[in-house]
Amino acid sequence: MSDAVPPPSVPPPSLYVVSGLSGSGKSVALRTFEDLDFYCVDNLPAELLPEFVRSVTRADDPPRRLAVGIDVRNRHNDLSDVPEWLAQVGSLGLDPRLVFFESGDEVLLRRFADTRRRHPLSRFGLSLADAIALERQLLRPLRALADMVVDTSDLNVHQLRRRMLTELELGLDESVSLLFESFAYRGGVPADADFVFDARALPNPHWDPRLRPLSGRDADVRTYFEAQEDVGQYVAQVGQFLDNWLPRLRSGTRSYVTVAFGCSGGRHRSVYLAEVMARHARENGWRDVATYHRELG
Repeated sequence: MSDAVPPPSVPPPSLYVVSGLSGSGKSVALRTFEDLDFYCVDNLPAELLPEFVRSVTRADDPPRRLAVGIDVRNRHNDLSDVPEWLAQVGSLGLDPRLVFFESGDEVLLRRFADTRRRHPLSRFGLSLADAIALERQLLRPLRALADMVVDTSDLNVHQLRRRMLTELELGLDESVSLLFESFAYRGGVPADADFVFDARALPNPHWDPRLRPLSGRDADVRTYFEAQEDVGQYVAQVGQFLDNWLPRLRSGTRSYVTVAFGCSGGRHRSVYLAEVMARHARENGWRDVATYHRELG
């Protein structure tokens, strides 16, 4: 009779499908999943969902947690078939959960005005209000199918992340949550920023035609900034300031802090600095750290 202990059973991978209205916080949700080591794909063609799951779960070291964004950017006739594709995913041994994000019309109108982004349905020549109304109609089947509906009308970025962490039981660090945000001054300073740093005095890659289409998250732009003495000095001084003052904000009543970096277009300098400072914070022991790039969507 064998005394061998059977190996512990491995739970099946988890899959969250993120959907909802444009401007309601889907990007923040996916970044939250990504920060928690989920394998994330945004704007996946809905018909490829089962094949995507088959592909990643066949890998030698498959990811255990998956998150996929599916929304109105898909072909509209595909959205009605999402229940069938979720059922196929279930037959592969996963228990997919659909999380739907929405906000009130006035909130969405204000958010699009603040960020100056185009609604994905505006390509049909619709006004913003009409595009939002059509999007609600097209996504109605997904909302009815959702395991969880989150109204973000009264939530800021921090509050949305916290709600996801608690209600989806994704794991929560009770320490202070840090958000490093980038923005363009022409769109206004973020109203909820605790610290604001102006990066407009730094060299601007916008004037390099090769770098202009890129953002501060791209390797070529990072290389450009790392070669600039002024940028290195700026990063060192801001890092020293934050290392000194952020720990003093830890208290029983303070749950989150926003550090914002602004530049002219909100694509290069501010994005680079937000990413660098977020990485610096993680390396210094801060656990709940996120980035949000307002002008990148």
